[in-house]
Amino acid sequence: MNDQSTGLARRGFIIAGSATALALAAGCGSGGSTQADAENAGSGTPKSGGRLRAAFAGGGANETLDPHAANLFVDAARAKALFDKLADFGADLAPVPRLAERWEPGETLDTWRITLRKAAFHDGRPVTAEDVLYSYRRIADPKGTFRAKASLEPIDLGASRAVDASTVEFKLKRPYAEFPNVLAAFGAYIVPKDAASFEQPVGSGPFRFVSFKPGSSLVVKRNPDYWEGAPHLDELEFVVATEESARVSALLGGQVAYAHELNPATARAHEGKGRINVIRLPGSAMQGFVMKTDRPPFDDKRVRQAFFLIADRKELVDGALSGAGEIGNDLFGKGCQYYASGLPQRTQDLERARALLKEAGAEGLKVTLDTAPAATGFIEAAGIFKEQAAKAGVTVEVKVGNKDTYWKDILSAGTFASYRSGAMPIESHISQRLLTGSTTNATKWQQKDFDDLYQQAQSTRDEKERAALYERMQRRLYDEGGFLIWGFADWIVATAPTVRGVSKEAPANTLDWARFDKIWLA
Repeated sequence: MNDQSTGLARRGFIIAGSATALALAAGCGSGGSTQADAENAGSGTPKSGGRLRAAFAGGGANETLDPHAANLFVDAARAKALFDKLADFGADLAPVPRLAERWEPGETLDTWRITLRKAAFHDGRPVTAEDVLYSYRRIADPKGTFRAKASLEPIDLGASRAVDASTVEFKLKRPYAEFPNVLAAFGAYIVPKDAASFEQPVGSGPFRFVSFKPGSSLVVKRNPDYWEGAPHLDELEFVVATEESARVSALLGGQVAYAHELNPATARAHEGKGRINVIRLPGSAMQGFVMKTDRPPFDDKRVRQAFFLIADRKELVDGALSGAGEIGNDLFGKGCQYYASGLPQRTQDLERARALLKEAGAEGLKVTLDTAPAATGFIEAAGIFKEQAAKAGVTVEVKVGNKDTYWKDILSAGTFASYRSGAMPIESHISQRLLTGSTTNATKWQQKDFDDLYQQAQSTRDEKERAALYERMQRRLYDEGGFLIWGFADWIVATAPTVRGVSKEAPANTLDWARFDKIWLA
């Protein structure tokens, strides 16, 4: 991409490694704030005006503002500022209408009609059904590599059509009761129907493009005509600080007012001291281990059940996440729509674990646990579980791999591995990871009757009946699945005490995460 940085030379934000070299005029919050400032960070009457700098980890000089190419958190935050999706996920991971004012399924759930709200792109053109179809066809192009492509797979885009300027009729390849999840998929942004270059992007989001320097900075300004109401801020700048220490130093020094992604130890060191506000976004990341159900020793469900009972979940959350999270119950999506919250909380039972291993002929079991510094707490959790397993007579050898290739390495190889996932609907977790044909089925859970239950759910119009089917699937996974889910980590951000309006409820990658159009400066 060309360097659109004419407005950046005078702002000069430089971060070198983890040592942090900063050269700019401080334009947002400062140190020396009171404890009362910290306690009132989310309150007060919104004020208009001001400029906020937000620091994120970045992707280097190859960064792009193409919203369909988003992969990193900074990509998603920038895309959210400039563009809109048809829907997004609420705090419970249920889809919430955005550019789509409403959606209506056909009788057989394989046709969905989407009515667009009245909204405009930054150049004044209205957002139309043709823009929607163009955007989805661009994402689904076989020659492309866009992340949302897999999410759009159920749509027959060739048969889908624009009924009129504000109505899209999507034809699906099969019944899909949870089709609104597709509309909210990561990266499924709507762009103008002639968009081919994103050097100076035109979206329909709350901010308009000003300038961009890949790997360094994006500057945007308020869109006064935004369909949901103009942002409070006059201007917003995303700056790149790959090292966490750089983001924190910039925040403490007043060079930025928002720092994304702090580790639990850093948050604990600064929390409650009045210089910055620490905000924990609950339920943002599932933490656990995967057991490959298609190979020894985990092809025997009794071994899997024994490992469920070996885990001391509180010890894992306290030790691996420094307490920044809550315990899991071997099911994905705690707190989300359709979560089977009525199942008993599993606790450590070493005696029963030993008995199950004996029944399975697996006494004195030795197993390799693959891990890597690929996510917060991975190495620590592996060490803790190794000690827990030893109490049940199981020898765990911890093997630390390459963090850059880890996710690809463990998808098919190995038998037991550290695992983490961001928030997504429970239906998406099932369809992407637990069906026989799922492309990211790390546990190798392949059960035809389970597949049939999922298909039955997608053909069921009544939400209560559908919820009952999801509960049956989750009971099955709770009893004999391959995910040992020991916790749910908080996602941690920090702000200057002058920043107001940051959501304290939204998991990362949901609607109210990184909602800079709702933030203001006190």
